[in-house]
Amino acid sequence: MDYSDRSVFVKKQAQILGFENCGISTSCFLDEEAHRLEKWLNQNKHGSMSYMNNHFDLRTDPSKLVDGAKSVISLTYNYYTTATQNDPEAPKISKYALGRDYHKVIKKKLKQLLEVIRSEFGDVNGRCFVDSGPVLERAWAQKSGLGWIGKNTMLLTKSKGSFYFLAEIITDLQLEADSAVKDYCGSCTKCIDACPTDAIYEPYRVDGSKCISYFTIELKDSIPEEVKGKFENWMFGCDICQDVCPINSRASEHKEYQFRPKQEILELTKGDWIEITEDVFNEIFQGSAVKRTGFEGLKRNIAFLDQ
Repeated sequence: MDYSDRSVFVKKQAQILGFENCGISTSCFLDEEAHRLEKWLNQNKHGSMSYMNNHFDLRTDPSKLVDGAKSVISLTYNYYTTATQNDPEAPKISKYALGRDYHKVIKKKLKQLLEVIRSEFGDVNGRCFVDSGPVLERAWAQKSGLGWIGKNTMLLTKSKGSFYFLAEIITDLQLEADSAVKDYCGSCTKCIDACPTDAIYEPYRVDGSKCISYFTIELKDSIPEEVKGKFENWMFGCDICQDVCPINSRASEHKEYQFRPKQEILELTKGDWIEITEDVFNEIFQGSAVKRTGFEGLKRNIAFLDQ
């Protein structure tokens, strides 16, 4: 089987496992991205996310993660849903966190895909990543032709937008690489104009320390008073820059039953959220990405919105 046939096989198996798209790029040192990341870190755009300073060499060189790496398999998994919380005044949760934690769901599928690859091609060395390791996932997805990085720095696919989880398998298996696609953002600035905290400080550049998702998930200290009144009722994550993107008008409902929004979450009213107890939090967010912020973190966020 030649490199092209191998790639066809991998993509077919990925589709069987539920991945929307699969693209392949040749493993290499990310020189341009390394300079950009270094500048971003030096400007302190990562805020209190100190882990972004760690493992710089691993983020930019796949061979540091997988010995003899030859290919990076990039995959997308749809999480878009039209479901909304019943109470329009209830504090909001980002679409991706309404169902089961994506790390657990997708990591299992990645491991299954790697096992299928090994059963077909023999002793293949590889590692799976889903937003859980030092991998510049959007850069690799762009190189593999899955889409382009938009002005909000999200990966955009021309056919269905950006409501996707990204995942990768770095492997020493030689595969035929795909070509990058063009940028279709054009002159549109809707994501920039809509960001209430001005986190998108220029096209294709985001100050992570000003993003609502950063404040409601990553930040462990008190939320700064200067952003008070700017969250537009988001208590966990934020979908604003994606919701206003014209490309996302093409998004379609996901088919993953594990990502179906929990009815208990959708039914909670504003008053229920304000009065939520730790027992209720633990019950409705069992196996959820919202666990990352913790009960105290969520209560902090809700209180900040309600002040």
